Amino acid sequence: MVDHSFADLSLAALYDSLNPWGPGDDFYLGLVRDAGSVLDVGCGTGQVLRRARGEGHGGRLVGLDPAAAMLVQARRAEPGVEWVLGDLRTRLWEAEFDLVVMTGHAFQVLVGDEELRDALQAVRGALAPGGRFVFETRNQAARAWEAWTPDRVREVTTPDGAVVRVRHEVLSAPAGDGDRLTFCETYTGEGWDGDRVSTTTLRFLGAPALGDFLSEAGLTVVEQYGDWGRTALSPTSPEIITVAERA
Repeated sequence: MVDHSFADLSLAALYDSLNPWGPGDDFYLGLVRDAGSVLDVGCGTGQVLRRARGEGHGGRLVGLDPAAAMLVQARRAEPGVEWVLGDLRTRLWEAEFDLVVMTGHAFQVLVGDEELRDALQAVRGALAPGGRFVFETRNQAARAWEAWTPDRVREVTTPDGAVVRVRHEVLSAPAGDGDRLTFCETYTGEGWDGDRVSTTTLRFLGAPALGDFLSEAGLTVVEQYGDWGRTALSPTSPEIITVAERA
């Protein structure tokens, strides 16, 4: 299911302003530059692929996303990339990519075991010999959601000059052995007839569980980092950045 904030054209138009370029994008852009063919799963507005093509990447760049509104933004910004509507259960490739990435914590929306298994099997199938799969997930131990409070309001200005305010509220957080979190985003815009609310569930898998799922899918972890500076993964690292290849 596509979150409302990604399916709504007016909200999708705000995505890049709410998620400006950062160290994670630099990390992935470096990988994309060195790969001849790239599949970006859950690409959203496709900032990394757009930047790579704009810098002169001449290989095959494919962005896959289930939200048509996000791909509208991607195509407008860079028509020279292959933007594909769908997900890893509906669009399959066979040994076609040197690199498959999932950026922007997109991996965490795979909340069900079977959904995750299907996605990882599809990723393995899409990788060419020697290809790599790179993704990140927030480390549950860092408890990033504790900062996602309603009093933390962000403001962005739309192209027509209207101000939109965005606030977050955690509805349920991981407890005990749980690894799922549900939160809502509320968008309030000047001149809108009411607030727009998007509810999202994320999964926080630890490194051992990630390794098990990847191994089951025929993928092997070759590197893991705890932040975008490639610091070694530790129990309190903010991220679990994983590089895997076909076993």
